[in-house]
Amino acid sequence: MTMTELILGFSPCPNDTFVFHALVSGIVEVPGVRFRVQLEDVETLNRLALAGEVDICKISYGALLRLQERYTLLRSGGALGRGCGPLLVARQPLNREELRAGIIAIPGEMTTANMLLRRYDPRIPPGKELVYSEIMPAVARGEVDAGLIIHESRFTYPQHGLVKVIDLGEWWEQETGAPIPLGGIVARNTLGAPLIQAVERAIRTSVEHAFAHPEDSAEYVAAHAQEMDPVVMRQHIDLYVNDFSIDIGSEGERAIDAVLLHNA
Repeated sequence: MTMTELILGFSPCPNDTFVFHALVSGIVEVPGVRFRVQLEDVETLNRLALAGEVDICKISYGALLRLQERYTLLRSGGALGRGCGPLLVARQPLNREELRAGIIAIPGEMTTANMLLRRYDPRIPPGKELVYSEIMPAVARGEVDAGLIIHESRFTYPQHGLVKVIDLGEWWEQETGAPIPLGGIVARNTLGAPLIQAVERAIRTSVEHAFAHPEDSAEYVAAHAQEMDPVVMRQHIDLYVNDFSIDIGSEGERAIDAVLLHNA
């Protein structure tokens, strides 16, 4: 059988490696397809998708509007939820005027985190882009006034001597009543509907396998989580992988619509 190679991009964060392990390890297969995995931070993934350089990709919902002509959003594999939004942190409490006058580190211009910050206060100036793992150290060193943090940083910012200024996910839920749409999985339209549907089914099966057999992915997740504390790694997965990762559902659709409406 002739094999089709697809470039599959996702982050090395525990939620993504947990979700995709069964697919990339061959436990779950798409007949006639092999995947070449590209692990990158979320903003790099957004830019790779924008350039059309990946076939299947984890992207920020904040970038979705820019990608809709070239990619199809899949229903499985993404990160939506409640109580899991990005946090704005600083060395000491800051009010809105201080935020407007300061320098804020962000994990990327196209990230959902940055979209939420812009929606919270459009008068906050454009942020300083850093890889998400560099944000808390930059805030702690005083190189920026505040930082917009995502992923496992939600659990570890107190260790850097930082305080929460605002929980943007909590603010979003109060404003919209919807869960926070953080990241979704997209497939390049030129793959064609049958292949896209087969990949979507396989991703859903991969998520279901991860939930049913978490021990299978443990080594793969830990290897890419680098020096992350095992407790934090488990908290990360439990927070960001949930029923929405199996299927977006009607509630997830409503949340995504709210993002697209704001970004239009």
